[in-house]
Amino acid sequence: MSDVQAPTAASPAGIEITLAGEQLWLRPDRTVHWPAANLLLVADLHWGKTETFQRFGLGVPNGVLTDDLARLTAAVQATGARQVWVLGDLVHGALGITPAVVAEVAAFLATTRAELRLVMGNHDRHLAALPAAWAIPVCAQAQVGPFVLQHEPEPCAEGYVWAGHLHPAVRIRGRGRREGVRLPCFAVGERVGVLPAFSAFTGGAAVRDPTARCYAIAGDAVLAVPAGRGPAGRAR
Repeated sequence: MSDVQAPTAASPAGIEITLAGEQLWLRPDRTVHWPAANLLLVADLHWGKTETFQRFGLGVPNGVLTDDLARLTAAVQATGARQVWVLGDLVHGALGITPAVVAEVAAFLATTRAELRLVMGNHDRHLAALPAAWAIPVCAQAQVGPFVLQHEPEPCAEGYVWAGHLHPAVRIRGRGRREGVRLPCFAVGERVGVLPAFSAFTGGAAVRDPTARCYAIAGDAVLAVPAGRGPAGRAR
């Protein structure tokens, strides 16, 4: 497993990387900030997941959506972003899009300074259409500068791909911790970068791209996982 020591002073903006000639920030709030374009990338929000589980009689507590919207609001305010591109799975499923969820999201959209745009994900296809009250533009894929935005992490000839879908995570072992701790991460490969799931109510999966450099999110810090550690350091 990978042994990563937290930095003594972490930047609240995260870690800066350069891709396709552009400076990007991998942020501890699970977003990617592209300052030159004044936008944020985010993936796998899964709005309505709590409500979906509750419809099946599972005792999932309320508050996940409220917390996630507060985190997204804070990310927009901290970066000054004017656009937020959601790389798929904005919603979890049709059952979870209750009137209360529609109203809470509509109130958020009415007050945020940023415009949300959705790249369709597999969960979004469970709805015939997003609620009209949200008025969120939807597309199957988008080209923004040198980047291709899509849900599934597949290479594209038109540019470097940013995607979601996989909920990547790594398992980090510190001294004295046999099992280690599993952390969400950014997986930045040679041709495809995958964002961690934004929603706190999601699991994580092992990073399978052998070219990917992983950046783990540990609280308010983003940590570069040392290269060459192999899949033993990846979450199972």
